[in-house]
Amino acid sequence: MKNTLAILASATILATPALAEELAVVGSWSNLPLYQDFETPFWTEQLSELTGGEFTAQLTSFDQMGIAGADVYRMLGDGVFDVGSTVADYTVGDAPELEGLDVPLLANTPAEARAMVEAARPMVDDIMRERFGAQVLGIAPYPPQVVFCKGEVASIADLEGKKVRGSGRMTTKFLEALGAEGINVAFSEVPGALERAVIDCAVTGAGSGYSAGWWEVSDTLMTLPLGGWDSVVIAMNGDRFDGLSAEQQEMLSNAVAEGLEGPAWDAAEGGLANDIACLTGEGECASGEAASMMLVEPSEEDVATAREILTAEVLPDWASRAGAEWITRWNESVGQSVGVSIEQ
Repeated sequence: MKNTLAILASATILATPALAEELAVVGSWSNLPLYQDFETPFWTEQLSELTGGEFTAQLTSFDQMGIAGADVYRMLGDGVFDVGSTVADYTVGDAPELEGLDVPLLANTPAEARAMVEAARPMVDDIMRERFGAQVLGIAPYPPQVVFCKGEVASIADLEGKKVRGSGRMTTKFLEALGAEGINVAFSEVPGALERAVIDCAVTGAGSGYSAGWWEVSDTLMTLPLGGWDSVVIAMNGDRFDGLSAEQQEMLSNAVAEGLEGPAWDAAEGGLANDIACLTGEGECASGEAASMMLVEPSEEDVATAREILTAEVLPDWASRAGAEWITRWNESVGQSVGVSIEQ
């Protein structure tokens, strides 16, 4: 009898699948498409499917937790949760070298932006390990960061003297070089700030601005990508990642690439055209009701002026904060991919 029970017990253990690794995941802004359309279905449904039940996740977002985007990687490194996602530019106070991931005005298409990210990835991997003790799982884009203004704006020269909310430190430096006043306003507070004339303009992704209703309190949309693509780094606590087997590490990394990172980049193709149509009413809006903002596309003069300010003032300013090692690495990776070199 004892032998029979032992055999049955062994058979039961063998027939029972191993318990899944459950991950505590903190995602990006909960009211924007990246979280709603990509992060949520991936972490709550596709992760388990893509890993054969090896991983599951409990998902929330940093704004639902009531923490600032700038605190996500710091808390991730402290082990408060297993996986965290936020805009890389939010954390440059802790890691100024991360600004090199999303330099404005260098990528005008999703393909160009993705090529920049792929070139920067080895550098970002090292930065996240050194600064936050975190392992990069993927990097996903928001839409290109364009300019929403209350009132008429015909060119970037018209931003001179205006109070403008930037989307990152490089963008703010660029605005100041134009003669604008860079104002620090949280994304969620922008509509109220525009309505009360605390700011005249604000920079964010076209789709993000549409989803957040910025078109209700602004009149003009300038499509020059002053803020880059606001790349979101998806990272895992390094100790937690290192505690997985090599097979689990590969499985999780591949799942993020296939189920979250890849689809987000694929959706960026054609996404800007839809976002502009939704904001201006010029074209078909597949996302909902179209607004009627005035569309201002950059002139050749605007582009030339912006590039000159970027190379003469913005990038040298970043170089002074990031340090020689990281600038050399940027020149040899991202810089080569876009044909720009920062002098040291």
